[in-house]
Amino acid sequence: MSSLLSDRTPANGMSPGMVVLALSLLLGLQPITTDLYLPALPAMTQGFGATMPQAQLTLTALLLAFGMSQLVWGPLSDRFGRRPVLLWGLALYVLASAGSVVSGSMEQLVLWRTLQGVAMGAGVMGARAIVRDLYPPAEGARIMSKGLTGLGVIACASAPLGALLAEYLGWRTALGALAVFGAGTLLVLAWRFEETLSQKNMAALQPATLLRTWAQILRHPTFWAYTLLATTSYGGLFTFLAASSFVFIQVLGLSKPAYGLAMLTMSLSYIVGTFICRRLLPALGVRRTVALAGACTLTAGTSMGVLALAGVQHVAAIMLPFYLFMLGHGVHQPCGQSGAVGPFPQAAGAASAMSGFLMMVAAFVMGGWLGRSLANVAEGAGSVLPLTNGIWFWSVLISATAWTLVQRFGDPRMPLQRMVSAEGSGR
Repeated sequence: MSSLLSDRTPANGMSPGMVVLALSLLLGLQPITTDLYLPALPAMTQGFGATMPQAQLTLTALLLAFGMSQLVWGPLSDRFGRRPVLLWGLALYVLASAGSVVSGSMEQLVLWRTLQGVAMGAGVMGARAIVRDLYPPAEGARIMSKGLTGLGVIACASAPLGALLAEYLGWRTALGALAVFGAGTLLVLAWRFEETLSQKNMAALQPATLLRTWAQILRHPTFWAYTLLATTSYGGLFTFLAASSFVFIQVLGLSKPAYGLAMLTMSLSYIVGTFICRRLLPALGVRRTVALAGACTLTAGTSMGVLALAGVQHVAAIMLPFYLFMLGHGVHQPCGQSGAVGPFPQAAGAASAMSGFLMMVAAFVMGGWLGRSLANVAEGAGSVLPLTNGIWFWSVLISATAWTLVQRFGDPRMPLQRMVSAEGSGR
């Protein structure tokens, strides 16, 4: 029955296939913006004569801007609708992508990447809000998993394509591919996307209303349970994305095309995880599904960390456990992202924005630590430990969140007053 409901035509008249395509393209902005340029990052750093922390800033500045911009895009979309915010955001993304191609220094590239992150915030925030506009929370997790499957397909193509472009045509061509993807997404949405917000909140941008909305969101235990689940899971993925190109290419000696292939197989395991998520949700429910995925995540992080501490520095010692991590990620992300906005049908944009902002703050902090920890990689004395210890750290937090907060507060249908009462009584 749940499967049938997930395939029904939404109230705004768009076909279910169009909804999933829009979600895939909008959510796919994030992996293509990060993954496609990763194989070119070491060569880009050398070409500009930049330091390792400067190179990491091209990723962390983008993600911080991505997170902060959502706090603006979210209320704007609640006030004016999803469609205009998405179209303006995508137009800005194309402009910033084109600007990054002609950057004359690492400082200029960081500036354009920051603007790119601002634009990316409109697309990814909008995608999460669209799911809440059209579907109730339980069904939204299944629809989100379909959109994230599409994200996985885009991620599969991103790293290998980036590696080939960087190897044979140079890193500027790899960055140019982002402008092409953004323009294509803009055309699809301008042509076929229909507004999903049934009733605009005319007071969404009023300071008093905005502060009251943020307070309601931040007081809700379900929001925190699922936001922390999504945040910690993304923290593990970000650690891999930020460190893997340096560790695999400069420490373990992989070529750029081989690294791109490793990234492709990582994305494939994530796609499998999203399929598993859709199969488990009807049978086990959200909380039991998340708990099971948490066991996979902790097993993955612990095995990777122990192997590295034992001195095993090999691609397989990282990738095999990380496949298991990505299976869990394919469950945690759709459940976390849809669950965080579930209690807020009238403020889905604001809730999506706050959840996305917190995710990116965690990524920014982790990126700063990785930039310092990986500094010796550029000097030829690198280690896999910053990568493996980082993923192990996040794995512990993911499983703890999945087994505690999600189990206690993971029902998005439960009213806030009842949750607070349950918390106070110790139930």
